[in-house]
Amino acid sequence: MKLISWNVNGIRAVVGKSFLQQFAAMDADIVCLQETKAQDDQVAEALSSLKDYHIHSNSADKKGYSGVCIISKTEPISISEDMGVQQHDNEGRVIAAEFENFYVVNVYVPNSGEGLKRLDYRAEWDEDFSQYLAKLRTKKNVIVTGDFNVAHQAIDLARPKENYNKTSGYTQVEIDGMDKILSKGFTDSYRMLHPSKVQYSFWSARFGARAKNLGWRIDYFLVDERLNDNIKDAFILDQELGSDHCPIGLIIQ
Repeated sequence: MKLISWNVNGIRAVVGKSFLQQFAAMDADIVCLQETKAQDDQVAEALSSLKDYHIHSNSADKKGYSGVCIISKTEPISISEDMGVQQHDNEGRVIAAEFENFYVVNVYVPNSGEGLKRLDYRAEWDEDFSQYLAKLRTKKNVIVTGDFNVAHQAIDLARPKENYNKTSGYTQVEIDGMDKILSKGFTDSYRMLHPSKVQYSFWSARFGARAKNLGWRIDYFLVDERLNDNIKDAFILDQELGSDHCPIGLIIQ
């Protein structure tokens, strides 16, 4: 089974580019999108040409903001939105699809913001999300993917020293948050297979960062550790354009 995850930075914007051709070429069984920046009806309209797929989205109350979507060849057994925590559940950041052997959770983790003004909230989010995943794992295996808005280790960003505890996405609070999520029984699939490989999934739109490859690896497939032996490949498609993020992938047996 092939899974793809991509923060598209606006579903209507990427569909206006070459997203549909890229989607067809990737030929994935399940595709998880983050930051759709559209309401559910707008997501459905943007993806209306995907006739052979099942499309489920969770949009923010605020228009043109956040939003996640799961596209799958197989109809999920069930779909659930959000975490069931009131303070988190109006931004369209979590959607879970239940399949026969596992859940796929698609997440767009909140950014800590300019000046780290949302860092305290982010810490609460990471705690609540880790508890949500732990509870889901009691039912069946879980694969969680998306934009986690954190570079977990120094190898995961181009300039760790300059950014540590100064820049959103590489503070100790956020690193600890990722540790907490992993501690609930998850494996960073890419880092498990590529322990020393330097590759990024996000580049700032400023300063020509992508051309210089001054990037961050903040998009992940975290796989239930009970499925570690089933992980066949984990990869980053860093040549795919259209967003400030690139797609990432997982092959699982």
